[in-house]
Amino acid sequence: MACTAAYVDAVSRAGGDPVIVPPVLLDDESASVRLSRFDGLLLTGGGDIDPALYGQETRPEVAHVNPARDEFEIPLVRAAIDRALPTLCICRGAQVLNVALGGTLHQHISDREELVAHRNDDGSDGVLHEVRAQPGSRVMKAMGVERARTFSHHHQALADVGTGLVPVAWAEDGLLEGVELDDGWVLGVQWHAEATAAADPTQQAIFDALVREASNR
Repeated sequence: MACTAAYVDAVSRAGGDPVIVPPVLLDDESASVRLSRFDGLLLTGGGDIDPALYGQETRPEVAHVNPARDEFEIPLVRAAIDRALPTLCICRGAQVLNVALGGTLHQHISDREELVAHRNDDGSDGVLHEVRAQPGSRVMKAMGVERARTFSHHHQALADVGTGLVPVAWAEDGLLEGVELDDGWVLGVQWHAEATAAADPTQQAIFDALVREASNR
């Protein structure tokens, strides 16, 4: 598991003190203990979640499954919710949040002709597309705008939404791109806010909001 510098830099610019925690096997109790030292949680992008964890057989396109990371992050995000910890979940992180709360995923969207590109066909770099946020949502308030140009690099997407999560942001093709908990500051965004945060104030503002919420605990 690796964490790109862009996440760390975005949290640091927001005034936070980022700490990278390596994955270990956790149950609900040990996850809560591990989080007791922190004021907020950021789940980053990465490989696909094991489809068995949301009750599906694995399609051939599923790649880079890391069981150790799944077994670390799912109890971790549940514990963060139980502790009312401000939590930001990006790309894979948003999918982890959804699965942790009983939701499901579309295992592969890149072959759906009705959708705009959400990653390059060769899997190299991402693409830019517009996202529309629900007026009054926490995601919209964090960005400060209802529409934003976002950097996207994913071949999976949220399907059935997990318990307590509310859909709040969509791509221009209607694909769900953002969810938030109906009670508490927990956001999941499918796009990579960290990738453009250094140059785009609307994306840096998401990290600013996370750090601000964490500082107010």
